[in-house]
Order: sequence, then structure tokens, then C-alpha cells
Amino acid sequence: MRCLTGIAVASVALAAVAVRPSSASAQANEETRRVSGGGISVPGWMGKVDDREAGQGLSVKDSRFMSMGGSLHVVTGPATTFWNPANKASGDYTVKATFNEPKYMELNDHPHPYGIVIAGNDMGTDKGTYLYCAAYGNGVFIVRGFGPAAFQMNGGRGQPNDAVHKAEGKGKPVSQDIALSVKGDKVTCNINGTDVATYTKADLQAKGLRSTDGVYGVRFAHNTEGLVVGLKVTKP
Repeated sequence: MRCLTGIAVASVALAAVAVRPSSASAQANEETRRVSGGGISVPGWMGKVDDREAGQGLSVKDSRFMSMGGSLHVVTGPATTFWNPANKASGDYTVKATFNEPKYMELNDHPHPYGIVIAGNDMGTDKGTYLYCAAYGNGVFIVRGFGPAAFQMNGGRGQPNDAVHKAEGKGKPVSQDIALSVKGDKVTCNINGTDVATYTKADLQAKGLRSTDGVYGVRFAHNTEGLVVGLKVTKP
């Protein structure tokens, strides 16, 4: 487990974001919260909440996505995927970032994931397709996507892996370095320097993923806070 730096800053930011329960929705016996004063304030960025929560009247205005000290500060709200249409990757590439959860499970009663999105096409529409790899602060990771129907690559509950950092307890900081890479016919999720899952393009396209070329971004489950540091794409 790796602790964060600048926890005081993140804690102040969390205190400034009031949340209130929404009686309209619940996931796994946990109510999805609406973030007061929410919305996307980073120029060029967009977002889309999952269809189930959108059907309950929730939108990106019920989460907060802002820049803070060179990082992206996210507080959800409904489960939301965020992207900037200008951020595209094609061919062989790696998209990576560090995700800092300043207070593990502070806004939820069970672990929630966050991670990297790649291969986004028709984003924001009912035909949107993309792939994501996300980590929980309890040592578990998931690889999932939309094609445009939701699909799972490593099961509904994901898989534990020793490479995924575990928080020391509720309210404690935890961080994850997450990367998704495309190289030749392979797509690999790497967490904290370890390749935790690899699939062929054919595996993913069979699920409905249109292409590994496309927009990249980040995704956060409902009722989760995190700081995203160093989001970028690199080429071999």
C-alpha cells in the first residue's frame, strides 16, 4: 500500500463538497448521492452517467469534475465516465494515470472502483463503446466495457491481485497507478507496475468493442472521491 501526499488538501476539498442522499436510486443497498454544486468545470471535458442512474433522473450535474493543483478532482454522485474528445489514441499506445483515493470508502459502505478508459467511440450516445480497467482499494480489479451493451472481461466481482494496493482501513489513503496498453493484437491492464490482465483484440471485439482506437478518459463508480494525476498517452 502506498500512502498519498497532500492529504490535507484533499480533505479540505472533500469537506467543501456537500453530498445529499437521493431517494430515487440505490445500488447494493447504498443510495447514490447527489453532489451539491456538481458538474464538469474542466474546459473541453464531457461525461455520461450509466443508463440505470440516468433513468432515475441523475446526470453529470450530480457529480463534480474539476481541476485542483494540476490534478483532476472527481466526486461522484452517479457512476460516471469522463472524457475530452480531443484526447485520442490509435495504433500501439499506453494511457496511464495515478488515482489517489484520499479517504477510502468515505462516501460509500463498500469498496468502489476507478480507473482508465480507452477505445472510446460514439461517446455520450446510446451507441458508445469503450473499455476500462479499474481498481478497488481492497486489492481487487475489474476489466469491463460497453459495446454498446455492458460487458465483463474478468467476472462480475473482478479478481484480487497482489499488485493492487489495499487501504489500511476505512478513511485511510490509498493510491493506484493504472495503465491500459495496446500493442499489436494485445490489450493489457497494468496496475502498480504489474500486468494483471491481457486480452486479444478479437476477445474484445467479440464483446462488441468497435475498435481499440478512440478517445481516452477516466471512470469512477458511484459515491466515490479521487484525484487523478498525470493522465497521459504515450507511444512506443
